[in-house]
Amino acid sequence: QVQLVESGGGLVQPGGSLRLSCAASGRIFSIYTMGWYRQAPGKERELVAAITRGGSTNYADSARGRFAISRDNAQNTVYLQMNSLKPGDTAVYYCNAASVTGSSTAWGQGTQVTVSS
Repeated sequence: QVQLVESGGGLVQPGGSLRLSCAASGRIFSIYTMGWYRQAPGKERELVAAITRGGSTNYADSARGRFAISRDNAQNTVYLQMNSLKPGDTAVYYCNAASVTGSSTAWGQGTQVTVSS
């Protein structure tokens, strides 16, 4: 089992920046891909960004150019640097970890990000 704990959420003004972190523990040897998802009220959870053990990244169109995902394998931690934040980015952000096949996944408890003036 993998346990994920997110931190770094909060209230930020439009155009501001925020950095989320996710620390993994447990069966960390099984983790291949880590990523960030978000879910706004009344909407489905969607992928924001993901990164593999080797450093390959994937971004949602809405995040590309503004957000950057990074991973510290030694510390078993993944980060999401969010810049130029917009009100539409307001959501609960969840950390995710998956095995190489994607058959096993783990989720964090979520951290609230609110972008408002």
